[in-house]
Amino acid sequence: MKDGFVKVACATPKIRVADVSYNVREICRLMDEAVDQHAKIVVFPELCVTGYTCEDLFWQRTLLNAARDGLLQIAEHSEGMDGIFFVGLPMMHGGKLYNVAAVLSGGKILGVVPKKYIPSYGEFYEGRHFAPGNDSCELERIGDVQVLFGVRQLFVCAELPELVVGAEVCEDLWVADPPSTAHALAGATVIVNLSASDETVTKSEYRELLVNSQSARLLCGYAFCSAGEGESTTDLVFGGHNLISENGVLLAQTSCFEGQMAISDIDVYRLEAERRRINTFVTDAKDYIMTSFSLRMEETPLVRSFSSAPFVPGDMDSRSRRCRNIVSIQAMGLKKRLEHTGCRHAVIGISGGLDSTLALLVTAQAFDYLKLPRENIICVTMPCFGTTDRTYRNACDLTAKLGASLREVSIMEAVNVHFRDIHHDPAKHDVTYENSQARERTQVLMDISNQVNGLVIGTGDMSELALGWATYNGDHMSMYGVNASVPKTLVRHLVQYYADTATEEQLKEVLLDVLNTPVSPELLPPENGTISQKTEDIVGPYELHDFFLYYMLRLGFSPSKILRLAQCAFGMQYDRAVILKWMKIFYRRFFAQQFKRSCLPDGPKVGSVAVSPRGDLRMPSDASASIWLDEIEAL
Repeated sequence: MKDGFVKVACATPKIRVADVSYNVREICRLMDEAVDQHAKIVVFPELCVTGYTCEDLFWQRTLLNAARDGLLQIAEHSEGMDGIFFVGLPMMHGGKLYNVAAVLSGGKILGVVPKKYIPSYGEFYEGRHFAPGNDSCELERIGDVQVLFGVRQLFVCAELPELVVGAEVCEDLWVADPPSTAHALAGATVIVNLSASDETVTKSEYRELLVNSQSARLLCGYAFCSAGEGESTTDLVFGGHNLISENGVLLAQTSCFEGQMAISDIDVYRLEAERRRINTFVTDAKDYIMTSFSLRMEETPLVRSFSSAPFVPGDMDSRSRRCRNIVSIQAMGLKKRLEHTGCRHAVIGISGGLDSTLALLVTAQAFDYLKLPRENIICVTMPCFGTTDRTYRNACDLTAKLGASLREVSIMEAVNVHFRDIHHDPAKHDVTYENSQARERTQVLMDISNQVNGLVIGTGDMSELALGWATYNGDHMSMYGVNASVPKTLVRHLVQYYADTATEEQLKEVLLDVLNTPVSPELLPPENGTISQKTEDIVGPYELHDFFLYYMLRLGFSPSKILRLAQCAFGMQYDRAVILKWMKIFYRRFFAQQFKRSCLPDGPKVGSVAVSPRGDLRMPSDASASIWLDEIEAL
């Protein structure tokens, strides 16, 4: 429950058709098992109290009475349990029979939600037995109490108001306008589905597609629990395929026929953040009745995993597709800008580092799209005090392998003249010493672009912009920044993608050596011929900063929650103290350096996070970071 995490379980009991006593015992056993695993929401299949495949036995009063009695036993079993439970059974109401989801918590029946859409096609003949549920709620006596009976009711956690649960039953999900759509628009952040979905060829894939897509459309968590072993196999087989999804991402599922319990953690704070961000998600809770339930607030032991690289897909196939898509977006953005301006030349400061390498690769692709000769790409290497032989050689080799033109402009003399002009001691290796080189390089690039009527292509990436790790009016400036929304952790994979797909072995070798070169602006003299100024030694590991950036900017998470996720994601790689150290630096720099991002050059957005002042990040340059830093200090 802490940080908005709610553990959800989908439990499929092995039942006996029409043996209510046996089924109740199995349901209660699985309730105990789920609660022992800290599940707060536990979902059971459709009609599991009796079995879905009772057919005309549903007309027998003996079975229906037993089902009501069984429900009361299950409700009694829930007393003292810290959870909310959804159980399927047949129930009479107003002279009609309904297929319902009963909602239980704390020994009480909170409400009954009937199935709204009753299938009578293919292998399903529910219309023979059940009536469709009504949206409006009425009262139904169960035992000694009156409970609400109707579709339009939601269940709200008193201790965690962001946890609002709605229920639908099987076919309700398959229709064009599922009840879950209205539930979500009325405020439900978690939808549970009690189902009896039989297994046919490819149906499990379609079921997964439905669950994921519905959770994505509704910005919700979706828990789907299906009937399994024990149902009659006269004509159908049920596999107990259970799924838990959050905003289009499958968190957990069981394999068909293995009788497992699906269990995972749904982050309702994340869902609320998405709904705040997407202003077209408009809520309307009219005609809904909200019922409160209570849960203990505690730190949920998390079973879901968190990638240490949220910008990078975990599996190789997805990563390759992502990389291919991103470089196409980058190249197409540059192609349009070149077409619009009528420029037939591009100018790039090539350093032999990752960012300028990616910018050159993207520019070459854009020129190929335009059928312009690659020699019109002017790569400028500008050696100075910190340049090493390795990066210089890689810059020259990369330019040659891609067929671009190379110009070498040593800026040492110009920078030394500048030092004399401003009375700066060149032996003083301070920020003036460093930034004078960066600004001189930018001046050279701009003036060469005037010579050739070309565009200066920016090379800086989003991680550098987030930290303000760019010289204002130096490498901070360009005429089109192709890497402006690409985080550093992804830059590396994009260059690796180019290396993996390179048809020329020598080009591949250069790219691999660039990948193995430490990240550095090379503004301080080398030591024994090697890079002395390593960026990550100064500002911290980019993999941590990208992690902080994603969860802070994309989801608005607090520092304490981001710390918790980082500890899960990075395991033993970084201890708590190290993560906190770099987190403090991240927040301090992110707020202090907004003025640099407020006047960024144009560049294409490639992912869900960007820092463009014209798009995703409308932030004042003089905002205070104090409340974020205070929270970090208190951790």
